[in-house]
Amino acid sequence: MIWAVILAAGESRRMGTQKLLLPFGETTVVGAVVGTALASRVDRVLVVLGADKDDVREELEPLGIDFAVNDNFAEGMLSSVQAGFRALPADAEAAVVMLGDQPFLPARVVDAVVEAFRRSGKGIVVPAFQGRRGHPVLVDMKYRDTVLALDPADGLRRLMHAHPDDIIEAEVEDANILRDMDVPEDYEGVKPTFCSKR
Repeated sequence: MIWAVILAAGESRRMGTQKLLLPFGETTVVGAVVGTALASRVDRVLVVLGADKDDVREELEPLGIDFAVNDNFAEGMLSSVQAGFRALPADAEAAVVMLGDQPFLPARVVDAVVEAFRRSGKGIVVPAFQGRRGHPVLVDMKYRDTVLALDPADGLRRLMHAHPDDIIEAEVEDANILRDMDVPEDYEGVKPTFCSKR
């Protein structure tokens, strides 16, 4: 079983407000990311909560997904990956780690990563656009204990540096794998295209 692990624990300090709950089309930023995961070939979806966890959970609960809570979200992104990996059941085969602030990412990118995993037998799949690696990253659960032992300051790059021969790049024709939303200008840049009043 392949899970999507969506990281939705950040404080959004640079945005100045909780970016995950900003309007995005007919939903919110994080709602759009969950929608992408649900439309993809992953089997189940787990969202990792942290800052503003009650508000984010309330927004997503009707979608029938699973949740984990990262009480150490201030330690950075890897701490949320670790919280998600801890919460996955023993029969989880792999996790597609998705960023909660990539609402413009289409399901076909997630599918390309899953397909590359199935086809290649590699333990780590990274999407690439014109030679540049982005998100989401798929990690085989054979690395669960390794990821849980990583220093949160290092991030998943440490895993990749340790196992370069077990990585495959999934080439995609979508620059959105390189893009997220950190500051108000990032959101304003997509709002005219994607957002309407809810």
